[in-house]
Amino acid sequence: MECRDRYFMIAVDLSFTGPEPRFEAVDETGVYPITKQYAAKCGYRDDEVFTFNFNLIATHEGKEVTYALNKTCSPALPWSPREVTCEANYMEVSVRSDVACPTGTKKDDWDAVVQTAYASAISDWQVMFQRVEQELVPMNLTEVHKQGYAFDLTDGRLVFRTPYGQPDSFSTEVNGVPVEVVHATLFSRQSWVVLMVDLVAACSMHEGSYDYSGYMMWETPEVLHPLVSGLHMMQVNIGVSGELVEQPVAEERGYIVEKHNTTVQISIPYNAEGGYRKSFVSGDLYEFYVFDLYLEQISVDEDHIDTRLRFHRTLATPLLPRPVFTENRTVLEERTFAVYLGDVPEDVALAAVHLNGQEFTVPFTNASSHTITEVVHPNNTHGFTLKVPFDDPVVIQQFCKEDAAMQLRLDINYTLVVLPENEPYCHLASVMALTDVSPPAFDAVCSESGISFKLDHRPSDYLWELCIGSDPLTSELAAQHGYIMSNDSQSLLLDVPLFTHGFEYKDITLKGFFGTFEILVQNRETSEVQSSTVKTCPFSTTELIMCSTDGRMTAVADLSLAIQGGGVPARTNLINKYCGPKEADGTRALFSFPLNSCGSIVKLNKDNVTYENEIFFSRKFSSVKNPADFSNDIERVTIQCTYPLAGLYRLFSVYRFESDTAGVGRIVHSARSTEESHHQALDYASNTTACYQTLPETSLNETWS
Repeated sequence: MECRDRYFMIAVDLSFTGPEPRFEAVDETGVYPITKQYAAKCGYRDDEVFTFNFNLIATHEGKEVTYALNKTCSPALPWSPREVTCEANYMEVSVRSDVACPTGTKKDDWDAVVQTAYASAISDWQVMFQRVEQELVPMNLTEVHKQGYAFDLTDGRLVFRTPYGQPDSFSTEVNGVPVEVVHATLFSRQSWVVLMVDLVAACSMHEGSYDYSGYMMWETPEVLHPLVSGLHMMQVNIGVSGELVEQPVAEERGYIVEKHNTTVQISIPYNAEGGYRKSFVSGDLYEFYVFDLYLEQISVDEDHIDTRLRFHRTLATPLLPRPVFTENRTVLEERTFAVYLGDVPEDVALAAVHLNGQEFTVPFTNASSHTITEVVHPNNTHGFTLKVPFDDPVVIQQFCKEDAAMQLRLDINYTLVVLPENEPYCHLASVMALTDVSPPAFDAVCSESGISFKLDHRPSDYLWELCIGSDPLTSELAAQHGYIMSNDSQSLLLDVPLFTHGFEYKDITLKGFFGTFEILVQNRETSEVQSSTVKTCPFSTTELIMCSTDGRMTAVADLSLAIQGGGVPARTNLINKYCGPKEADGTRALFSFPLNSCGSIVKLNKDNVTYENEIFFSRKFSSVKNPADFSNDIERVTIQCTYPLAGLYRLFSVYRFESDTAGVGRIVHSARSTEESHHQALDYASNTTACYQTLPETSLNETWS
């Protein structure tokens, strides 16, 4: 709520009140809803102190809430002898009650009015409206009030107020400018004297024009009606949003005040302080400007009596094109598209971005590889910098044989919304780049049973060869190692089951382990490895055996059948009874030991070498008190690692185990009698044949015998 020099203003935030707030005027006689019709004819009257009482009716969660508002204001300037106000919805004229008859009044102008007034005058006040070629008809104030007119007498002023477009007003043109005029004469007989007051309200109805050079223009005649032709304009004050400044100050702010013959023309720059700007969508993006023009024209007559004429006009420009632009700021060395969207008005927000048809809402998620950053400018605009890596899946790649390069294209559809209506507007852009051809890269996904790889085909795929280790990836290789491979024109899919050739295992525990699989990409001409796709996934399994290239056997064995005889996995051991498990739970045990330790047996043939050990239960710690309670048959758990001899050519010529490839492991469960088991263990210990050899308990760094 603000007090201005001649009026009081209330502004409310629609986000607080709801879309349709209502006001009520409150005085000692009651509460009056302020409608458009009521507001145009009724107002507050006083001379020095105005006390405003209003009710604001807002809507909160579907319920109406009433707020009492009040404010006391005093005019900043004393009232001029004559003031005319041209508001947005009404005209008003007030004269001080102590003003004498002007000396410039012409007798002929009064003859008809005086004769009619004298003939019909009574002690009550009456009104006559004067129109060209229309008979003068006196009306009492009650009749006049019913027609929407208001006459008020304060301690020092007589005020006449009328809405625009009343039956007794008339329109004319002055120097080509439309003008609305109401000419009322108020009179009353007091004994032998007839009191008469002539009230003329005349207002320019010019709607404003836009010259497309950045100015909104408005015009008013210097003289609005012949009755006030003796006035001489002395001063013009101008402003927007209720702030008046003198003409020199206004011109410093960019306003232009010009006089063409007898017409005053005001030009307001589109970016004038206090103006209101709004974006609008109608196919394309537009904008318009709204100015609450406040103009004061001060004139004097030959008796040096001031007349202040105040205009309040809302001026709006037509819809003006408001294009935004995009600028390609991509730097090839950074391998990232960088596109700037600029000159976006402040009341326009970026809601989403479509990249080659895929929609991404703003702001982007942290998981996204592309980013968008807002840039705010001091001229009430902002912009957005979009960055998308060249290797982002959303980028379209096409191989150009002529350039022997990859053409990258990004079609962008910016979805902008005008606030607060959220009206959408789309801006399209497209950028391209040529880059050297990059090796293909797989997308990899973990599953419970293995790892799945997917490669989307590109025109440049023929330049590369995919390999598992040193072997090219072919359908024959996939069938040989148990991979599941499908290859069509769109993509290559490769499912690699767990424990197949090429897997590497780390961090093996009873809870689980990590398996890693790698696919290499080689230059087809030079066989040079250019890149690789490596995927590591967590797995869990009941049993596992791993035979490493550096000569270590790691096995997780399921002993659930064996413990039925009363054994405890934590109390198991290998052939060497001092080699116990690293971990154990209720049904399983984890062993990890060098191949040539723990009593392992080596078996040689012409192609392979196999290292074998066995898991035993110690009867000493059995939970069964009577050994006779043991079943005659117990499960036999054998663990083996087999290596091709071709990769072990240095087996007996160096001090440590080395293999070109990992070995193939086996866990064998078989039933046998306890007695047989006991004797066979002894047989292993004494076996010294060339093909079955019990390895001595030496470290891997000692010489083998």
